[in-house]
Amino acid sequence: MKYAAQAVQKPLVQVPQMIIEALRDDLRLEYPELPKCKTLNLELLACVNMPEGKPFIFIIDEWDAMIREAKNDKTAQTAYLKLLRSWFNNSIFTPKVVAAAYMTGILPIKKDGTQSAISEFDEISMLKPADFAEFVGFTEDEVSELCKGNAPEFEDMKAWYDGYDLPSVGSIYNPYSVMKALKSGKCQSYWRKTSAAESLKDCINMDFVGLQETVAWMIVGERIPVNVDSFQNDFESFASADDVLTLLIHLGYLTYHETERTVEIPNEEVRKEFKEFLTQRKINSGWISLIRRSQKLLEDTIAGRSEDVAAAMEEIRAEQYAPQFYNNEQSLRAIIKYAYFVTAGQYTELAEIPGGKGIADVSFIPAPLSRLPAMVVELKWNKTAGGAISQIKEKKYTAKLKPHAGNILLVGINYDEKSGKHTCLIEKA
Repeated sequence: MKYAAQAVQKPLVQVPQMIIEALRDDLRLEYPELPKCKTLNLELLACVNMPEGKPFIFIIDEWDAMIREAKNDKTAQTAYLKLLRSWFNNSIFTPKVVAAAYMTGILPIKKDGTQSAISEFDEISMLKPADFAEFVGFTEDEVSELCKGNAPEFEDMKAWYDGYDLPSVGSIYNPYSVMKALKSGKCQSYWRKTSAAESLKDCINMDFVGLQETVAWMIVGERIPVNVDSFQNDFESFASADDVLTLLIHLGYLTYHETERTVEIPNEEVRKEFKEFLTQRKINSGWISLIRRSQKLLEDTIAGRSEDVAAAMEEIRAEQYAPQFYNNEQSLRAIIKYAYFVTAGQYTELAEIPGGKGIADVSFIPAPLSRLPAMVVELKWNKTAGGAISQIKEKKYTAKLKPHAGNILLVGINYDEKSGKHTCLIEKA
């Protein structure tokens, strides 16, 4: 069928009628004996169907292109959904003319209120992949086999391209990026810029309460609770931050853990896209405020202003967006990563790395040629900040940072449950 090419240059509201007319013309080429019907309806298709007694199989690629392209045109969307309903949800037409219908797209079927606008379909999505889970991308076993005897190594592939967590099959990898990495021998971002993918910055720039804070938590590696049930399966009917996060799951930017009902950034390739957003000029005031606060914290740390660093920890702990219960060193580690999230653009690595006789809680490695100091942060719970500094020295956590010798900061942070206070100590090494 050639209706898609014909409809490209037309106003969106005319596309459904263009589809009807183009499909009608194609049918007449195939079946010259058809009557001169003006519409593609039961009468026309019944005439085609009757001689052979066989209904049609409908295949529609990117069914949601109209929903995405007409995101601000309710009239066009309504006309398109009406067309689909007339084909696939018509008690007279559908049983006689439609043998089956197969539609692909980024979005599930758009909702009409709380129900699907076209209810006859079995929907397979990244939220509920059903029996198709293993075919969404490469499985872990497949990637492991591809990496045998090849560069990059499997561990690097997993860090960069392990994209989805699907209960029935485990990890699913981005096939395009895996093959690109195997061909080049290097793990890096091969993210393809599609029109849908380019909507990332619009999504995370939306002015919903807590959205910026939630995304910042995910940038530093946290899982966030999310309600995926209210999403209307389109690009404009957003009612909450959860709706935005659900769209990002469908776009491939986030992975959904069904059992926990949580969401996270899946790998380094996608995380890089989020980090690059932070360097954009066109970001809203919510992002500007977060970045400025994080930047001030970094400046206070470098300047040795330990009391200001402790006060910043207090402020962040008191916020309603913290995703975990604040009850152990692990939750304190999450607070630290979130507090310094601006380092995503200034440090090449934010990680727990082995060094000397143990593993430092959090290490910040500056970008090549940067004058910023490396930082080793040790966290304590109901102990002392001085004890944290002593542990860094005793266990030689700076051993892996020899290239930065003379430009390393040791940061000890303690939280006392009884007083509810943080203390901080900063030294140069």
